Amino acid sequence: MKAAVRLTYGLPEVISVKDVEKPVPRKGEVLVKVYATTVNRSDYHVLTGKPFVMKLSTGLLKPRLTITGSDFAGKIESIGKNVSRFRIGDKVMGFIDMGAQSHAEYLVISEDKLTAAPSNMSYVQAAACLEGAFYALCAIQLLKPKAGQKALVYGATGAIGTSYVQFFKHYGVYVTAVCGGENRELVKSLGANKIVDYKTEDFTKDHERYDFVCDAVGKCSFAQCKHLLVERGIYTSSAPGFLQLLVSTFSGRKKEILAVPKNLIKNLEIIKNLAEAGHFKPVIDRKYPLEKINEAYAYVASGQKIGNVIITIHES
Repeated sequence: MKAAVRLTYGLPEVISVKDVEKPVPRKGEVLVKVYATTVNRSDYHVLTGKPFVMKLSTGLLKPRLTITGSDFAGKIESIGKNVSRFRIGDKVMGFIDMGAQSHAEYLVISEDKLTAAPSNMSYVQAAACLEGAFYALCAIQLLKPKAGQKALVYGATGAIGTSYVQFFKHYGVYVTAVCGGENRELVKSLGANKIVDYKTEDFTKDHERYDFVCDAVGKCSFAQCKHLLVERGIYTSSAPGFLQLLVSTFSGRKKEILAVPKNLIKNLEIIKNLAEAGHFKPVIDRKYPLEKINEAYAYVASGQKIGNVIITIHES
């Protein structure tokens, strides 16, 4: 089978598409034929080994996993012994942030790390329901938003940001989206009530006060946004710094919190249900074939992607 392989940490140039042995499922595992996957920010951090703390999970001197990729949508082709939740032919999806080796035609994975894909979506759409949506949902659950509250989402057009906007709207929250003005209509269609064009406006001078400020791209700080929060307001970032979290602890009633990803399968099932009910629609920017995965990584590294970047592997 073909797979995107790298043997060392580095930039997209270290990846090459090679023929490798097709895996065989063992006890409790399934073989998934991958139809679509993404290249996302998690993948890029795993590829480069930066920040350094990543290497504690992915390998200190060299990557433990040679095939890249963290999420996928596909169909079960064969099953190992004692598999009970899925059958051959089931349409599934999954995400493992430190690496699922999903940039490949096939992968083997434990059945307890899978969920059914949305029945009303293509494989490409299902693949776009994973990494960004999962991280956003974990934060939303910690914030516990209520109807009538207000949230500002900085970086509202990325995979995490577009998910934040939709999840907040699902809870009846008023949303201000900070993004490039050229994407105004997109974020409005997702439910944003107000748009701030960061290219022409300074969002930190906004006169609104918010229950939540969510930095979906890790490019601002609690110190910059604290004055935008109401008393007991909460700030969260997709790339928090330890010092920022420490400072927040002594900053009074306004806090920065760290949203630790958890409850993977439960949350993927929540996303699936929202997607099937029409309450969540993943945003897709570009699609690349597996042979052009280096280009996909380079585009993600540019910081310009809107929503998700898809790698198509098998035709559905």
